[in-house]
Amino acid sequence: MSKPVVAIVGRPNVGKSTLFNALAGEMISIVKDTPGVTRDRIYADVTWLDKSFTLIDTGGIEPDSGDIILSQMREQAQIAIDTADVIVFITDVQQGLVDSDAKVADMLRRSQKPVVLVVNKVDSVQKYMMDVYEFYNLGIGEPVAISAANRTGIGDMLDEIIKEFPEDLDAEEDDDIPKVAVVGKPNVGKSSLINKLLGEDRVIVSDTAGTTRDAVDAKVKWKDREYIFIDTAGLRRKGKIKEEIERYSVIRTVTAVERADVVVVVIDATEGVTEQDAKIAGIAHERGKGVIIAVNKWDAVEKDDKTIYKHTNRIREVLAYMPYAELVFISAKSGQRLPKLFETIDAVIENQTLRIQTGVLNEILSEAVAMQQPPSDRGKRLKIFYMTQVGVKPPTFVIFVNDKELMHFSYTRYIENKVRDAFGFRGTSLKFIIRERGEKS
Repeated sequence: MSKPVVAIVGRPNVGKSTLFNALAGEMISIVKDTPGVTRDRIYADVTWLDKSFTLIDTGGIEPDSGDIILSQMREQAQIAIDTADVIVFITDVQQGLVDSDAKVADMLRRSQKPVVLVVNKVDSVQKYMMDVYEFYNLGIGEPVAISAANRTGIGDMLDEIIKEFPEDLDAEEDDDIPKVAVVGKPNVGKSSLINKLLGEDRVIVSDTAGTTRDAVDAKVKWKDREYIFIDTAGLRRKGKIKEEIERYSVIRTVTAVERADVVVVVIDATEGVTEQDAKIAGIAHERGKGVIIAVNKWDAVEKDDKTIYKHTNRIREVLAYMPYAELVFISAKSGQRLPKLFETIDAVIENQTLRIQTGVLNEILSEAVAMQQPPSDRGKRLKIFYMTQVGVKPPTFVIFVNDKELMHFSYTRYIENKVRDAFGFRGTSLKFIIRERGEKS
């Protein structure tokens, strides 16, 4: 079940970031930052009433001259059209309706994507209401008046956004076919990998910078099992600033990862693991997906008997926050070890959906507690009553304790390791929820 994606588009200084932060600050629980991953505030998870969605800020580097602004906005709108289920188009009542607003509105209207038109900086409804009506002229529906700075009108806006969510997101077609997202920074060989898997050059690969196309879903059959590969290649855009390409690739990664069961993070063996790789892998980790690190171009690396250990240790070091990730060394070009990749994907899917009986879990738990006493604080000792699995994708466990303040992160980690020792769970993160239970019996 993938979450809907909502993207914010608008001119510089209309308050995109203020709105994003208002949503990301107050109503959103931003996942505690994963150690080792710097989170760009490009996306955040928002929950409103009973709906959750991923919010994306398409803005980026703000240019200073007029027509660059229009081309910039078109670029943002295009990213939003490509990746979002609902687009929030934000305008500014105090600057009024501007030519570039009309041009972008045109583009959004033609895309047939649902658009929520937001007029920001309406600090007083009495004073500005006539000006708000002017925005009806954009022809993309009824304007919602808000003030992001004063946090007014935001609830009405969120109501409009969730009305537009596609009904069928819950029941996605091909639900029993595993979805695998292939992600990684530009030029690591994502497309060559997909081509090799497809056995035909269905995905356009060319060495010229500036090849752009949309994410392509490709069905692949391997030993009578079908897979859907979600490809995020084609991120190289001509003459664009490096930050922008990175921002765009993060957005594309978030939307692809959102739809996937398993994420294959491709890194370039000749380059080694980089900070950008850690960032991209971190998105999959935060979203609780199955993760496989595919080290590509392995055939191009000079090897001795220690090479594989050196590489493995280096990757484990940089991606220390996800020790569970599976590692595969491959060559997309020659097809070396691709069977191993499929075997690993199958194993990870199995682990993502593995359910452990409560009885067995609690045997492991009592053994763990016997081996290492739970922590105590000021004379009060943590008591762990029992634990049970409440979900899959990722496997999610609830641990009932007497006082959750006493349940230190490190002790949870210790129990996680014991669970992993017993059941493997390789390639998938595990989620632990700590609940308090009254001291009875």
